[in-house]
Amino acid sequence: MAINMNLLPMFLAVAEEHSFRAAADRLGVTRSAVSQAVRRLEDSVGVTLVTRTTRAVRLTEAGERLQSALARPMLDIGTALEEVASEVAPRGHLRVAVTSIAERFLSGPLIASFAAAYPRVTIDITVTDAPVNIVGEGFDAGVQLGEVIEQDMIAVPVTGQQRQMAVATPEYLAANGTPSHPRELIDHRCIGWRPSPHVTPYRWEFEEAGVEFDVAVGPQITTNDLRLMINLALAGGGITFATEDTFRREVESGRLVSLLEEYLPPFAGFFLFFPQRRNLAPKLRALIDHVRRERGDG
Repeated sequence: MAINMNLLPMFLAVAEEHSFRAAADRLGVTRSAVSQAVRRLEDSVGVTLVTRTTRAVRLTEAGERLQSALARPMLDIGTALEEVASEVAPRGHLRVAVTSIAERFLSGPLIASFAAAYPRVTIDITVTDAPVNIVGEGFDAGVQLGEVIEQDMIAVPVTGQQRQMAVATPEYLAANGTPSHPRELIDHRCIGWRPSPHVTPYRWEFEEAGVEFDVAVGPQITTNDLRLMINLALAGGGITFATEDTFRREVESGRLVSLLEEYLPPFAGFFLFFPQRRNLAPKLRALIDHVRRERGDG
């Protein structure tokens, strides 16, 4: 099968932009040239890669497979070229996908100080709790709990160990009682979390005598927004549950009370992760080094 490799960047641009016109603008060619290139590629492989309608451009299943297969080598080529071009200081556009519960990373100072230290790097942070293929979706790195990071990724600690925390206001506890065991939570008003509308609320996880168990608290209020969870708890809306960094300031100030601590052991915290590459882009290397310095790792 003889394929003109010059057609592949055209296809990738369409796949990433979901538009022939946007792909053409990005590549500096005509829309017709992009359309013809994709058509020639489809003729070469003998299968439709892109579904075209008057309103949308979508990849077929075969197109998605081809995009996924091409993403890593193209990303490595781009990284190598970027490293050659960045002779003095890190530069370029850095894209990071971050879980909404990574409070330490998202709190502001770490990112702000990185931006101040590297003015030639522009930073695009997508906060999402959906599963993300950072290579396939064009991200340079991600931030997640260590337990959910794929084993083929390189991971750099952002925090030390974490633990979950159940909290409520002193006023709520005075009016409704303080649970002494996690199973008593089903008798309380609870504020739950889920990453998206079509996912069941997160089950609150505990440990007793070395045995892990979870409690389906049946939350009266459920949200995907941590700030709303905090605000609801502070308003006396009930007991809520998240990582300790989420509630640290409120607990230290006494506005919220930590509950059931003996049932909440520590676990591996948050990590900056990225695919293993021969040549790391200077912009990503700069972020890695900055995260390590902020943790005191040198």
